[in-house]
Amino acid sequence: MNALKRREMFRRWHEDNPEPKTELAYSSAFELLIAVILSAQSTDVGVNKATAKLYPVANTPAAIYALGVEGLSEYIKTIGLYNSKAKNVIETCRLLVELHNGEVPQSREALEALPGVGRKTANVVLNTAFRQLTMAVDTHIFRVSNRTGLAPGKNVVDVEKALMKFVPREYLLDSHHWLILHGRYVCQARKPRCGSCRVEDLCDYRFKTSDD
Repeated sequence: MNALKRREMFRRWHEDNPEPKTELAYSSAFELLIAVILSAQSTDVGVNKATAKLYPVANTPAAIYALGVEGLSEYIKTIGLYNSKAKNVIETCRLLVELHNGEVPQSREALEALPGVGRKTANVVLNTAFRQLTMAVDTHIFRVSNRTGLAPGKNVVDVEKALMKFVPREYLLDSHHWLILHGRYVCQARKPRCGSCRVEDLCDYRFKTSDD
């Protein structure tokens, strides 16, 4: 895909949705961090249902740490892998209190040092909470980048680097939200909804569907 097509693709997404947002519910950087940790292999809807009960009771590192693993598990037991996630969240809260004065760090290295926080989670927090130019590549973004020809890559890091290089600078800050939403609702895994796609004419996918 050439630069003109890439720019037009993001221009259209921006036109349709000028201020894209994550579908995870949060009101602080810490709430976002915990929600993203919980969202691994889970839906945003499921995470939001759990945090809607958790956050009114505990929404700071100290408060969630005070719940303990068993206490926290009661709030998130509807989420997949909740046992391991509860352990990671409690340990993350301990480290935030002890090492970061209860604040979410604003560097990738410090974030990735927290249990349950990988590169993708760190990038989400840095971009969404702190408005840094990062690219969080999940399965949706990986699929869209490769299927459309926007930024092909053999793995998520390759795709991340390609997107950081190829996405027009003026669209980069919000680009991962547009890509996630496009992959979630239009360019779906089993059958892309090409008939409903705003960028179908720009896409390099060879097996386009005739309708949605």
